[in-house]
Amino acid sequence: MENIIASAVSQVGDGGPDYTPRRSPAGSFVIFGGGGDLTRRLLLPAIYNLACADLLDDGFGIIAVDRAELGDEQLRQNVREALEDFAARRRADAVPLREDVWEWMKPRIRYVRGDFETPQTYGDVAAMVGEQNCIFYLAVAARFFGPIVDRLGEAGLVREGRHTFRRVIVEKPFGNDLPSAVALNMRLLRTLDESQIYRIDHYLGKETVQNIMALRFSNGFFEPLWNRQNIDHVQITAAETVGVEQRARFYESTGALRDMVPNHVMQLLAMTAMEAPISFEADAVRNEKTKVLDAIHPLSPPDVVRGQYAPGVVGGRDVPGYRQEPGVDPHSLTETYMAMKFRIDNWRWAGVPFYVRTGKRLAARKTEIAIHFKSAPYALFRDTPVDRLTPNIMVIHIQPTEGVTLQFSAKVPGPAVRLGGVRMKFDYAEWFSEGPSTGYETLIYDCMIGDATLFQRADNIEAGWRAVQPVLDWGQDARSLAFYAAGSEGPEAADALLARDHRHWLKIG
Repeated sequence: MENIIASAVSQVGDGGPDYTPRRSPAGSFVIFGGGGDLTRRLLLPAIYNLACADLLDDGFGIIAVDRAELGDEQLRQNVREALEDFAARRRADAVPLREDVWEWMKPRIRYVRGDFETPQTYGDVAAMVGEQNCIFYLAVAARFFGPIVDRLGEAGLVREGRHTFRRVIVEKPFGNDLPSAVALNMRLLRTLDESQIYRIDHYLGKETVQNIMALRFSNGFFEPLWNRQNIDHVQITAAETVGVEQRARFYESTGALRDMVPNHVMQLLAMTAMEAPISFEADAVRNEKTKVLDAIHPLSPPDVVRGQYAPGVVGGRDVPGYRQEPGVDPHSLTETYMAMKFRIDNWRWAGVPFYVRTGKRLAARKTEIAIHFKSAPYALFRDTPVDRLTPNIMVIHIQPTEGVTLQFSAKVPGPAVRLGGVRMKFDYAEWFSEGPSTGYETLIYDCMIGDATLFQRADNIEAGWRAVQPVLDWGQDARSLAFYAAGSEGPEAADALLARDHRHWLKIG
């Protein structure tokens, strides 16, 4: 969050000028699904953090819209409990709820009870917001995205004035395949201009994801190496230890591919592989990301591994397999793991495979991008007891810790020439003093000030779905489903995917 939460951002070590972010414009933040879990766990704490940083205008207000029987006071009590729970969940980073900030927020929180498809609901919202700026956040099930935007249009709530804006933030999943994503884009664009639509991917709110571009384009020693002449391959991992939990109904119709790859994973791939934009303006960045996704070579069956977790041990306790989870079909063919080999057909990346994997019930919770550089020639070390050189790898850690690790060879002290692998590590938490965040602060603030850089454009969304649509077209097949024990590194078929290319995955656990 340091790019918006810090009171001053300085260039470390060179006496660069300070930068103080401006406050958001006055206006209403309307949350459809304001009584839901996403609002409680992430959106309200993010807004609280922005208030703590004095980034919200005194004319800011929150309007929660939902069907539950709530009033303003009950909602305010729920919000306070959510913020106290957020503080408690930070454990070592826990800080008491700031009473001054809470007293500022409390009168600015209001509630509208109503059905998302009833015109009266939108009339009540319109009476509250008047002619001021508005952001409508759709923290609802995907089936409501189209109907809510339709009703907003019918009520005149997305009509912008000369000095006022109306914007809509759309959560994922944005479609469940390419045709449905195209259809949803077309439906939203009947009511909204593209500039009013902010398709959110919370991964892009993580500091290390944003830092990918900073690492590449602001450091002269990275970008010259960032190409097929120097990079052997790239691994992108998004691993979870949790199972399906209470989401069986959702997950049975979704699976790991739809849940993770077209959005989160594709965004990580695009930011790693994109060309330098001509500026950091939103469309300049999003143009380059879309070019990368459009350049992905069509997948074939040998490039893809589908897996499903079986019973195993996670964190020292026995856990059931996916088919034994409550609400799951005992003969389910839904994948909980995907491994894929992507190739990008452009000048920078021709011949460099991008291996991605994502799954549940794996050995550790970890999201990272590993850049594997080509090995140095061995001739110099031919007469030394060096069997092989330590691979040069740069790992960008995204969660649970945020930072960057560089792995390279160095001479072991002593008279003989012996090489050992060493690591240099940069950790965000150690270097920058930042308070606990949800990852949504930057995204919400950027929408408030009209910066769409970290949000997906229609063509970006469709390009991500287009890359994985062949796998969806093949359909579920019991013969292609590889099982793996919960708590393991994944199915053996995923290891074989890299072994065919004489490579191996970095360990997850």
